[in-house]
Amino acid sequence: MNRYRGERPLDSLRPIEIKTGIQKYAAASVLWTQGETTVLAALTIEEEVPAFLEGRNSGWLTAEYALLPASTLTRCAREAVKGKQSGRTLEIQRLIGRGLRRAVDLKAIPGKTLKIDCEVIQADGGTRTASVCAAWLCLALAVRAGKLPQKALAAEIAAVSVGIVGGDVSLDLEYSEDSRADVDMNVIMTGAGHYVEVQGTGENGDFSDSDLTQMLSYAKRGIESIFDLERALLEETEQL
Repeated sequence: MNRYRGERPLDSLRPIEIKTGIQKYAAASVLWTQGETTVLAALTIEEEVPAFLEGRNSGWLTAEYALLPASTLTRCAREAVKGKQSGRTLEIQRLIGRGLRRAVDLKAIPGKTLKIDCEVIQADGGTRTASVCAAWLCLALAVRAGKLPQKALAAEIAAVSVGIVGGDVSLDLEYSEDSRADVDMNVIMTGAGHYVEVQGTGENGDFSDSDLTQMLSYAKRGIESIFDLERALLEETEQL
């Protein structure tokens, strides 16, 4: 029997809505809404690579992430105005970049840099994992549209948050859960069911082997559901 937090079972995702083609000048763009969290991801393809890759017959992928000022309960100032990105922002950008580079064969895009911009329009937990999902979908859409070679997409990638709240393992934490979680974890996986990254922290407690097994089980189940949604959307796109 499922256990619930409010009306949602502990092992279920929040409702997900996906819209594409939001920004016409992007190679691909995705508006990803998961519960009350909304992220806009956009892909730009540039004909250059960082200096450390020049002459190495390879491409590159990098990500940028930002909270829009009114995306949180109290207004967050633009970091560009502050003149410095926060440690949290840098950490999230690196997470997104690492996850997405696993999805791309960089040798298939020599001399090109894929830049993925993730703008959080509304933040209610899980913004970094929603960003990973939306960003991967941008890559897949760019391949579908012929803007990237098919061989450039090396793997499916998706991510979800999971944690322990009030003693219960819970999938896809919203802010009210994340802010009081005993354990907070972000999981990135491939479509083949392999782990790309697992970030887990005992924020207000610790966790056992059995807790970890249950969290990873919930995460895998949630990510499989996300893949089902993305595959269905891509199949519809192919048929248009």
